[in-house]
Amino acid sequence: MARVLIADDEESMRALVARAIAMDGHMVATAEDGAEALEIISREDGAFDLLLTDIKMPIMDGIALALTVARDYPDVTILLMTGFADQRERATGLDAIVFDVVTKPFSVAEIRAAAARALASRKSGA
Repeated sequence: MARVLIADDEESMRALVARAIAMDGHMVATAEDGAEALEIISREDGAFDLLLTDIKMPIMDGIALALTVARDYPDVTILLMTGFADQRERATGLDAIVFDVVTKPFSVAEIRAAAARALASRKSGA
């Protein structure tokens, strides 16, 4: 069972992703934006296996969050989500720190599969 932190400013999306990830038996924590997510991950001293974050959020966006988490907690696997093509382009070049970018809208099966792939990459060292 993995520990997953989900950051998304849309409550309905956050709840959907949290339910989807919990279906696979993972422990889930949620945050409304990047700043809250950083506060949670810092308080837990990086004790998460996966950070699943939206790119476009107020206060601190997902890319700033990913850069900070990758620097401070390099063992956390990062998976980005976005519904905006321009935001997806902003993630180009982050391959060294981000496992993948999942395009919204997605199905429960798609987000579960993306999370499973990201978590599997941790075990294989990919």
